[in-house]
Amino acid sequence: MLRLGVPRAPAVAVGDRVVHGWNPEAYARLVGVDYAEAKKLMPRALGARLDAILAAAEEITRAIPVERTGWKPPERDRTLGDLAFHVFRVGVSFADAMDGDGLQESWFGELAPPDLADGPAIARYGALARARLAGWFDGVADTEFDRTVKTYYGPQAAHEFLERSTWHAAQHLRQLHILFDRIGITPPAPLDPALLAHLPLPESIW
Repeated sequence: MLRLGVPRAPAVAVGDRVVHGWNPEAYARLVGVDYAEAKKLMPRALGARLDAILAAAEEITRAIPVERTGWKPPERDRTLGDLAFHVFRVGVSFADAMDGDGLQESWFGELAPPDLADGPAIARYGALARARLAGWFDGVADTEFDRTVKTYYGPQAAHEFLERSTWHAAQHLRQLHILFDRIGITPPAPLDPALLAHLPLPESIW
């Protein structure tokens, strides 16, 4: 892969022909098979869905008890507070990547800053992230969703990148609800299945 100029997965190579980045249609052409793309939500609908997911994350984050903010489940080396922060960072990273030099892997390793020490404080950051995204969607032309975005895992169509950002945030919202149940806390509202509909989420929570 390095010889073919591919710095990291995902990629598919056949001989000296290679497709880098998450691009199932190009993978299919490369190996000579038919490909029927799964139906995906349109970009503006995905933007509205992402906001609804972040709104639900904001609500449940606000309810994290201060004594549980630093608790870590065994599945990940990430505290409950950092997980909540990560949901919002995933969401706002879409606009940051579209406006800047692409998606940086380091963004997803960021932890909640020290001044975001409890659920309400992290939820306020979530409100700012939602405002940033709302402004971006209000001001952007539809043609932005047709271009290719540079990401740390390779080039990706902007529409697919938005879908990935949306289901990525939804996956972590699912985890927050699971962890609330695990520590015996009732979330402010149950997880709405409509938030997950028509998103290519993995079956596994982790």
